[in-house]
Amino acid sequence: METINLPAPEGFHFGHNLAYLERSANECLFRTDAGAVYKAITDGVYGAVWRVSEGDKGGVKLERLTEPVAVAGLSGFTGTEKESAGREPVLLLASEQEQAASKDVCGPRSLSAKESLTSAAIAYVREWFDLERDLTPFYSLAENDPWLREPIRRFHGLRLLGIPDLFEALCWGIIGQQINLAFAYTLKRRLVERYGRCIEHVGHAYWLFPEPETIAGLTVEELEPLRMTTRKSEYLIDTAAAVASGELTKERLLASGSIKEAERVLVSRRGIGPWTAHYVIMRCLRYPDAFPIDDVGLHNAIKSLTGESRKPTKGELSAMSQGWTGWEAYATFYLWRLLY
Repeated sequence: METINLPAPEGFHFGHNLAYLERSANECLFRTDAGAVYKAITDGVYGAVWRVSEGDKGGVKLERLTEPVAVAGLSGFTGTEKESAGREPVLLLASEQEQAASKDVCGPRSLSAKESLTSAAIAYVREWFDLERDLTPFYSLAENDPWLREPIRRFHGLRLLGIPDLFEALCWGIIGQQINLAFAYTLKRRLVERYGRCIEHVGHAYWLFPEPETIAGLTVEELEPLRMTTRKSEYLIDTAAAVASGELTKERLLASGSIKEAERVLVSRRGIGPWTAHYVIMRCLRYPDAFPIDDVGLHNAIKSLTGESRKPTKGELSAMSQGWTGWEAYATFYLWRLLY
């Protein structure tokens, strides 16, 4: 239907990025198959399924596979919450009125809808793969660093895969607190398939992350069937309310001008501590010097490199990372890749 070739920085390796995206079979927000990533992308009004693959001259190829549809006309689960939790998704067709409305706004005459969605998809993929960043300075310092030399040799061309949407990044950070990665993916899937919307294409459901307004309108009791703790449910609802009201936005965090100020704003929110704040700053706000120094995965990666029976202390890790200044986020991401 539509194909766009996006240029990528020199040294970009689509295969390494695809391998990272393939690491969990329980991922619910995109699907990987035959050397490509399939994902529903929206501009906030319209949505479509896109195929992302290796493009010309080492770039990224973006192909729209479906016609734009009005997001408001999409549906998700049917049945009660208790019936839906932990169950395979049952797709709902939009009502006849909604389908008619979608055809009216997304038909052949609606060129602006396609243009808007295409612009949004290009911006999303560029940010997702961090295609605007020159990694030459990072690789220069990493080549001489005892802890980074091995991961950059194995994964050269990997980008720090981001989470462009602030609400999704915050939820993923909260969901992942103090649990293993496999269970975090399970909880995310339950939340998305219960409260998100999806676009169906060739027998697959491509899910959009729930809107903050949807989660803000829930009660802790309504989230209980998903098997989240009461505290996490409270944190998700509170965070959703702050994002839905405009009190907490990506634009305001970026306008704060520094990691310290962005961290201060984030940790002032209930349920967001330093680890979650730096995770969001790293994956969504894209500060290359964000550093989740307390991350267990980072500690385990260093342990695997040292061969010691214990993980490094925070002080030891602080000393080890002296040479990473300005690139702590990328150093962390490459070290994580040694484990998963």
